[in-house]
Amino acid sequence: MIHNLGELKASGYISKSIKDELRDNLIKHMEAGTTVFEGVHGFENSVIPELERAILSRHNINLLGLRGQAKTRLARLMINLLDEYIPYVAGSEINDDPLAPISRFAIDLIAAQGDATPIAWLHRSDRFAEKLATPDVTVADLIGDVDPIKAANLKLSYADDRVIHFGMIPRANRCIFVINEIPDLQARIQVALFNILQEGDIQIRGFKLRLPLDLQFIFTANPEDYTNRGSIVTPLKDRIGSQILTHYPETIAIARKISSQEARINAAQSDRVYVPNLAYDLLEQIIFEARESEYIDSKSGVSARMSISMLESLVSTAERRALLNREKSTTVRLADFMGIIPAITGKVELVYEGEQEGAAFVAEQLIGSAIKSFFPGLFPKIEKLSKKIEESPYAVLMEAVYAEGGVVLYDECNAADYASTLNEIKPLEDLIVRYQPDVEAADKLFLKEFVLWALAEYQKLGKEKLTNGFQFKDLF
Repeated sequence: MIHNLGELKASGYISKSIKDELRDNLIKHMEAGTTVFEGVHGFENSVIPELERAILSRHNINLLGLRGQAKTRLARLMINLLDEYIPYVAGSEINDDPLAPISRFAIDLIAAQGDATPIAWLHRSDRFAEKLATPDVTVADLIGDVDPIKAANLKLSYADDRVIHFGMIPRANRCIFVINEIPDLQARIQVALFNILQEGDIQIRGFKLRLPLDLQFIFTANPEDYTNRGSIVTPLKDRIGSQILTHYPETIAIARKISSQEARINAAQSDRVYVPNLAYDLLEQIIFEARESEYIDSKSGVSARMSISMLESLVSTAERRALLNREKSTTVRLADFMGIIPAITGKVELVYEGEQEGAAFVAEQLIGSAIKSFFPGLFPKIEKLSKKIEESPYAVLMEAVYAEGGVVLYDECNAADYASTLNEIKPLEDLIVRYQPDVEAADKLFLKEFVLWALAEYQKLGKEKLTNGFQFKDLF
């Protein structure tokens, strides 16, 4: 390990700017066919190529997209493009490069000690700084201010630049610095970033210091903020090299991959609760329905965090039932989707009509819409106005339900009672065998319940919410 400046020079170490460092390491990954953006799905042919082009161009970057589009995750993953360790002058507040010092402290220390100047090493995990832009952020927070305590301790006048206390940005020299939700930053604070981005000057309380800071700036912004809360001032936008638009997952398969990866479901839960394939798809379809819903503000977006929370709630709803029934294992049921409503209501911004209807009503509507969207891909289309009930492939099933006076599925009934209730409806079994003969055995009961819910959504069966379950019966 190198401990002083002389040893560093003898090692042949060459200084490199952070943007060149990111670029060189990206080139190595691209040549090796690997990526540092592991775990980010759906951006392979859109966002990531643009991000790679921006890094190769040595640009500061603005990631523009709605909430829950992995903007901050992308920024944090960029630390994997940094060298594992870099040397800096020991004791420097701003991580001075020993071969190119910029602070008065480091310059004076090297002048006094020469090759004996002590060197410390900074790991890449410590080279990431992040600040959430809020209206109360000040120039002193970001850039710095005069420190009267330091002036008193060092017996210096306020005219001496050694009394300056550096803010977050100078302290992040040679690091990746992220400012989240940049439009929320007051315009006068954004102005303070101009020279740092372009010329490397900082000005603090009358001190104009030439500090060529070496930073990779990444900003994140939500398009909604441009109108609702603020904007990025034009001269600042002009100094940001690349603006990259993020987006939500474009397919259910990608959305499923993200939710399964991010949901906090431990091994005990996975062992106890089985989630049918169709249940996973329905869960993600709810998100797609929400983004198109007339009750939800589309400009606000519907975060991918909602599907993650819904999956966690769905599994927990089934887990709770298994615990109450003292069962070692259980399977998710469609009625368990009522347990995800709290995961929906807090994560969507309703328009006026949605507020009038109520968040819980909107959530149930989304679940119903997801069922209706999936049903035609699995079973024959349910005609709204059949001339004769006998013409419908569901006629025998509906007659059987009518004849029984309805079917009741209790929320917390055990697995045996649940299976018995559904398996007793012979036409339901016939429908599955005819149209979905290859369904997994473990998924069959969920599919049977799905048919009942779909018939209710298409108003072919009545569905009444009971205190502890649902009853499917004659619509009239």
